[in-house]
Order: sequence, then C-alpha cells, then structure tokens
Amino acid sequence: MKRTMLLVAASWACGLGVSAQQRTIDTQKSTLTIHVGKTGVFSGLGHEHEVRAPIHSGTADTGSHPAVEVHVNARELHVIDKDEPEKDRDEVQKTMLGPEVLDSEHHQEIVFKSTGAEPAGPERWTLHGNLTLHGQTRPVTVQVTLKDGRYTGAAIVKQTDFGIKPPGKAGVKAKDEVKIEFDVQLAP
Repeated sequence: MKRTMLLVAASWACGLGVSAQQRTIDTQKSTLTIHVGKTGVFSGLGHEHEVRAPIHSGTADTGSHPAVEVHVNARELHVIDKDEPEKDRDEVQKTMLGPEVLDSEHHQEIVFKSTGAEPAGPERWTLHGNLTLHGQTRPVTVQVTLKDGRYTGAAIVKQTDFGIKPPGKAGVKAKDEVKIEFDVQLAP
C-alpha cells in the first residue's frame, strides 16, 4: 500500500512538473506575418504584400518535450503594405479574405499544432507540425529561435498545397510560395 501511494504521489508530482511547463501565449504581444511575393512577365509592375494578424490564442510547452499550438482568426488578417495606396490595399484585402483566396467566412481559423521538435543549436529548434489553412491540413516544418524572451521563426508554404490558387492578373500574380513568420511572447 505504501508503495502504491508513493507511485501515485510521484506520478502526481511529475504531472505537476509537466503542466507547469505549459504556458499561454500573450495574444497582446504576439503576431503572425505573411510575406507574399510576385511572379510573371510583368511582375515588375506588381507589388509584394505583407499581411499581419494577432495570434488569437495558443499555448507552448517549454519543458523537455517542446510543443506549441497557435490559433489565428483569418478574418483578422490585414494587408499592411506601407508603400501602396489605401485603395489598392483595400482591393488586396478584399481578394485575400474573399472566396477566391482564404474564404475567411467559411474557413475562419488558421491553426498550427506541433507534432515534434528537434534541437537546432542554442535556443533554436526545428518544429514539425500540422498547419490548417483554408480548411486543409498539411505538414509544415518551422525553424524557431528564442531571443530576449520572444520566440520567432518562419516557414515556407505553397498556397496550392492548401487549395488556394495564387491570385493575380495576366502577366503578374502572387507567388505560390509564401513565407509565414511569427513573433510569440509567452504570458507571465
């Protein structure tokens, strides 16, 4: 009986240690940024786009088995192209959220859930996980760095892997590959 109680107590203590490593993402200080390039014969006439959204919710386990889950509301993505006229930004915004690209009315959430992590150097990791975008889930590899209390990183994904046809006009359109960057701070 004593041994059973000791095992139960040890299991409970280990459970507390693991759960103490899981932390909430500070949604006020964490963002997702998407960089969309351009391609085509007349790509010199087009614009590259930068799109940003706050991270809506998420958790990170910083213990011996690092893991992360991040949620972004697709409807909160905003085109922030600084050198583009507001009218053009509004048009890009409407296209991006509309049925031709993200279809954010039907696919409101973008989610990344890690499935494994490998150390990649001091304060660096390679995270493997699944990205759900436009209602489709695909495996993604993300490079992560911890610096000054912030986790930053990036991944390259193809829009067509998620059922999205890169928008554009004759001679210039968005590149299929986009770079997704994140900047995450954990809540105290």
